[in-house]
Amino acid sequence: MSDDFEPRPRWWLRAANRMERGYDAVKYRLGARYDRDDPIQILPYRGFGTAERLLVEGRVLQDEPIGESSKGDSIWRNLGNTWKRFESDEVRDARVVARFFGWEGEAVTNEEGYFRFEIAPSEPPEASKLWHGVDLTLAHPQTPEPVRSVGAVMVPPPSARFGIISDIDDTVLETGVTQRLAMARTVFLRNAHTRLPFKGVAAFYDALHEEREGKGPNPIFFVSGSPWNLYDLLAEFMELQSIPLGPIRLRDFGLDLRKFLHAPTREHKLGCIRQIVDLYPHLSFILIGDSGEQDPEIYREVVRLYPGRILAIYIRDVGNRPGRDAQVQALAEEIRHDGVPLLLVNDTVAAAVHASERGWIDPGRLPDVREEKVKDEVAPTPTEAALTPQA
Repeated sequence: MSDDFEPRPRWWLRAANRMERGYDAVKYRLGARYDRDDPIQILPYRGFGTAERLLVEGRVLQDEPIGESSKGDSIWRNLGNTWKRFESDEVRDARVVARFFGWEGEAVTNEEGYFRFEIAPSEPPEASKLWHGVDLTLAHPQTPEPVRSVGAVMVPPPSARFGIISDIDDTVLETGVTQRLAMARTVFLRNAHTRLPFKGVAAFYDALHEEREGKGPNPIFFVSGSPWNLYDLLAEFMELQSIPLGPIRLRDFGLDLRKFLHAPTREHKLGCIRQIVDLYPHLSFILIGDSGEQDPEIYREVVRLYPGRILAIYIRDVGNRPGRDAQVQALAEEIRHDGVPLLLVNDTVAAAVHASERGWIDPGRLPDVREEKVKDEVAPTPTEAALTPQA
């Protein structure tokens, strides 16, 4: 099924949508009527911006924090944590106050607990730092103890040479997004420790990100069609794998009929990429994705929308269906006429070699990428036996 396909409305989608709204309304009324023991928490997502304008988003939930995972977590613990992520108790109409370098503002959460700030700092943040903290405080509802959190916002330095925009599923980590059963097993039964990285990705991304000749670091952005409910898992995975930090742009994924019909992954990812590229008109970008779904087609559209702004496109070949390689190579030929190389690669090393030849990474980092690829190849893979429930 094409990512552009939009099915006709079906009775079960309408019924599911009504059920979700009814369920949320009952939860909200009960929560307003009865005191709950679960704490309210502010969950900020990594933001990004410039010295003049920054975007900070997050969510307010009333749940016990999930906490960090471990290699020894059972499938039942992983399954329970996944359930908690999707069966979240959102706090709507909450008021969150943000403070950043002399700026202060308030946002009200929507019906699913999401908030958003567009910050115009009263004074510019420190130019020598890539990441800055945004103080977040819950103003309403009232709680026995103050509810605070600190969000992280990235402001790329003016000396950055380029930016990197990367997909996540089957690009940074192995998900099996084109194989429903494999994807479900990965999402529901594994955690940040037992998920597998795309071999050599951490060293390659670090080489693209690092400062060189007094310039950089180059900002990295992660864009995915996965739901915001998985944000903590993805962020923890990237930190465990030593992948450079970057904003993670996901999407709301409920039983809303309009989202099923009118917000396909392609539209979401293209919108996120345009938001990023528009915000940094002085930067060119390297785009990284995979051949499993629509990344090559999305990136072709980006090249057409932003002539002269895309340096290269690296597509991981996941070999998911007959004829797909030929389709991607045909797209590569189209894009080549626009002056942008699109490489369909089997591994990270091939992309790193090309980036080194173009001067985007230090040639001295190629051994690091090769070494990490080998290490990832020989690392133990979670087996079906390891996923079997233990007594």
